[in-house]
Amino acid sequence: MTREYILVINPGSTSTKVALFKESQSAKQKNLSHPNEELEKFERIADQYDYRKNIILDWLKEEGIELSDLSAVVGRGGLLKSMPSGTYMVTDAMIEDLKIGIQGEHASNLGGIIAKSIGDSQGIPSLIVDPVAVDEFDEVARISGMPELPRKSLVHALNIKAVARRAANDMGKTIDDINIVIAHLGGGISIAPMNKGKIVDVNNGNEWGPFSPERAGGLPVGDIIKMSYSQKYTQAEMKKKMVGKAGFVGYLGTNDGREVEKMIAKGDKNADLIHDAMAYQISKEIGAMATVLKGDIQAIVITGGLAHSKLLCERIEKRVKFIAPFMVYPGEDEMLALAEGALRIIIGEEKPKIYEEEVR
Repeated sequence: MTREYILVINPGSTSTKVALFKESQSAKQKNLSHPNEELEKFERIADQYDYRKNIILDWLKEEGIELSDLSAVVGRGGLLKSMPSGTYMVTDAMIEDLKIGIQGEHASNLGGIIAKSIGDSQGIPSLIVDPVAVDEFDEVARISGMPELPRKSLVHALNIKAVARRAANDMGKTIDDINIVIAHLGGGISIAPMNKGKIVDVNNGNEWGPFSPERAGGLPVGDIIKMSYSQKYTQAEMKKKMVGKAGFVGYLGTNDGREVEKMIAKGDKNADLIHDAMAYQISKEIGAMATVLKGDIQAIVITGGLAHSKLLCERIEKRVKFIAPFMVYPGEDEMLALAEGALRIIIGEEKPKIYEEEVR
């Protein structure tokens, strides 16, 4: 029996990306889409576990891959306790925090849960790499204005780190040589100033910053308090209104940026306004994060699925190009970054970190 494949699982808000790697070479990849009407059946993201796992297992069968062909399973990390960057074994303590959403609910929480289930069934390693909870904040960035509510680092660390390395390489430098503001634009949006490779601040894509295809971003706090105590909505309904039914979904009824641009092409002025408003808010956040680096910035880097949109990138570039050179890396390097993290463990280049020993 030859265990030759690393299975990579990357759950996003509206899809689960899966891939099989032979060492660092991609053998098979697929984006398993999840329609809104299917996801709306689940009250909590953790409830999607069986639904998403079964779709992954069905994909493996379609590809003629047995679980006995796998050497490791690596999932995207989720909203765990604040932790250093690195590759981690998925432990029982980690699973508990992923299930309860210790720092919030996010589709990436399912990555480790599904990975451990499949890995344990075969007696092979289950891992996560550079989870959303990677914390490299400057201490000043933790101050929110209310002592009981410190700001937390929750960030698309995996793709941001991988794309930052690509951008640095294209500039003939290393990630440790440069300062950049990098914007990951997907189902959620993370905009981070990176100081010599460290993510020293970032918006929380679930709670503040720009709105995204399905998230509200920053909202008027007073009005949110009134709405929450209006007795019209349960706590779960309020959460869903802010993450899942907001942004493009709330205004236009779709979370697909391509559909929004089709509306614009047909002359829909409201769709054009909402699309421009998202670009406007992204640009404002980039400008704000530029102040963190005191203007010492070598590039503004745009990445993520929405970076495929020429219209969106043009709208952002017009507002921020005065700050620094504008670089676009559409899509994500997350699948390769996950596979490489697992491979470093398999070949003994690194030792996996243990969650319980590393968290703050």
